Amino acid sequence: MRSLGVVLASALALTACSSGGDKDETATSAAACAPSSGPVTLNFTSWIPGIETVVKSWNDKNPNIQVKVQTGPNGNGGTYQNFFNQLKAGNAPDLGQIEYDALPSFRVQDGLENLAACTEVTAAKDQFVDWTWNQVTFGEQNSVFGVPQDAGPMALFYRKDLFEKNNIPVPTTWEEYAAAAEKVRAAGGYITNFSQSDINQFAGLAWQAGGRWFANDGNKWTVNFSDAGTTKVATYWQDLIAKKHVSTVPPWTTEWDNAYNTDQAWTWVSAVWGANSIASGAPATSGKWAVAPMPQWTPGGAVAGNWGGSSTAVFKGSKHPYEAAKFALWLNTSEEALTLLNKEANLYPATKAGAKLPALSEGVAFYGGQKIYDVFATASTQVAADFVWGPTMTSTYASASDGFKAAVSGTGTLADALKTAQTATVTNLKSQSIPVAE
Repeated sequence: MRSLGVVLASALALTACSSGGDKDETATSAAACAPSSGPVTLNFTSWIPGIETVVKSWNDKNPNIQVKVQTGPNGNGGTYQNFFNQLKAGNAPDLGQIEYDALPSFRVQDGLENLAACTEVTAAKDQFVDWTWNQVTFGEQNSVFGVPQDAGPMALFYRKDLFEKNNIPVPTTWEEYAAAAEKVRAAGGYITNFSQSDINQFAGLAWQAGGRWFANDGNKWTVNFSDAGTTKVATYWQDLIAKKHVSTVPPWTTEWDNAYNTDQAWTWVSAVWGANSIASGAPATSGKWAVAPMPQWTPGGAVAGNWGGSSTAVFKGSKHPYEAAKFALWLNTSEEALTLLNKEANLYPATKAGAKLPALSEGVAFYGGQKIYDVFATASTQVAADFVWGPTMTSTYASASDGFKAAVSGTGTLADALKTAQTATVTNLKSQSIPVAE
């Protein structure tokens, strides 16, 4: 697979946008990363709970670089559209929170400042887990389009008490997981709930299995939702759905919480942030859960998927990229900020040192005192760095979601949903004059 840098350079060149990756541009932007003279006020938009507390800590210590924070709905809930509208109008904030899967969309629209000329940013490369750095650099040596903020390495949350009570071994492979699903169903429960709308989870499962949805030959995008890895994952879960070994209630609902708050749902293959989702949604089960590595496709394997994660990006047109980059680095690398972000919003840091924060090194009472973050720290090192997001993920997710709902209702299949998503994605790319391989 070609690097995402090549992918985007080609797509951007063909849509009359700057690739941001060549040496001439980097040299030209160097002057723009020089410190401003006098006090600076930065505007920053985020949807992180408690972000105001974190920003206040910065403002108290940096009187000459003050940050005004604005909060809003999550990215796909409206904030991304606001960003695009603001960029078009020329009044975008200096900084914004952008998830990894949305960064290509902003890159294609030439909406991000390349921070590669900011030496403090490039010098921070080794502080971040490799795959997270690749998400913001797109594999290019002279491009940095954001500072990694958090990550979503995946693992297996499971009801330890129920598995022990029913003498069911905790699955270490997907074959064992399917076998356990049959036993769990016989015991009156479901091994998990298959999300009928959250395609991000499926993307994480495909990521682990070797699925790669987007690529480029240097000139055109290739879209493939039927590669071997993705097909394997789709076939696997379609079988569990057909056998009714998984429940299919809508996610993030009272019904969904109740399934985990009782003996109905026994596992959840989810990201690190899922620890808080279960704890808040299933309080009656405190002390009964545990965390194990994600089931593997190959016995003895050590591969993880990722679900979620964000960056802090500097928008095109910011008059203070040096100061914006300085704040973004503090926000995502300092022990003070990372501790506050974990305390206020349960964010899991993208930095290597972040995995060793005191708050992430302790046993968690809800999980029987297990040091669950040790499992995720290991998983984060097992996420492949070459997974590429396309530039129209919001519409891709919407197309796939409709098909997934049909699959769980029995009026379609996951393979049908992926085929429809691929067709819709190609059509969308073409409508934006982004070259696509037929």
